[in-house]
Amino acid sequence: MKILIADSGSTKTDWRLVDSNGSTYAIQTDGFNPYYQTTAQMVNTLQAQLIPYLNDTDITKVFFYGTGCTGPTVNPIVADALQAVLPGLQVVEVNSDMLGAARGAIGHQSGIACILGTGSNACCYEGGQLTRGIQSLGFWLGDEGSGGYLGKTLVRDFFQERLPAELREAFQLRYALDRPTLLENAYQKPFPNRYFAAFTPFLSEHLEHPYIANLVTEAFVLFLTTYVKRFPEASSWPIYFVGSIAYYFAKPLQLAVKQTGLTMGSILKAPAEQLVEFHKNG
Repeated sequence: MKILIADSGSTKTDWRLVDSNGSTYAIQTDGFNPYYQTTAQMVNTLQAQLIPYLNDTDITKVFFYGTGCTGPTVNPIVADALQAVLPGLQVVEVNSDMLGAARGAIGHQSGIACILGTGSNACCYEGGQLTRGIQSLGFWLGDEGSGGYLGKTLVRDFFQERLPAELREAFQLRYALDRPTLLENAYQKPFPNRYFAAFTPFLSEHLEHPYIANLVTEAFVLFLTTYVKRFPEASSWPIYFVGSIAYYFAKPLQLAVKQTGLTMGSILKAPAEQLVEFHKNG
């Protein structure tokens, strides 16, 4: 008997195949989001990017944690795709990436879990389950502190000529970005959150510049005040972070946590390995 565990964001999905002897194998595919993709589109991606690496179909359980997997109206889109490519499944559990992040970062303890990746979210977690949360409104109406938000803020400041001259020059030299290209990617092409998140390497490369450091720190403070500090538990529970943005921008994130009077927990780049341990331990 084998189990398959997935930690899926909008950009990529980290899979862990766990053998009956406990050995673990890592696979990576594109990300999945039931708000942007149909079951048929997911099936095509799974058949092309996942199934060839599974070797056989002796998989009985799948635990899928994904962005956009917010409940019974959309979770079946993912579940049906998994069942279609793995017809021998006996158990298919589709849960939110928020629950996956919390289980990975906090395990069987209590705390506040935050996702800071392409998107952002936060919740309270206790006893292996989410106990309190704030509804995420996605890229255009929320996602403060996320990679998409940071990239969008940087690009906005570039076009509105708020960036210092040396940063404007470096940005233009690197991306040669014009307004028609920007608007096409923002409003006409799919996954605008991925598009804007792709500008975050520029931020990390210039993080020592005061303007960039302030831009990133302010975005994290906004995230913490908008979401985390609204939880009564924030006054006593540690705050855990999961995601590439939290990992690569740890220094300004720690500063933002200090500025908002919260208690810093750990930072985890991705929860896949810890989710394996969580499910191995029941």
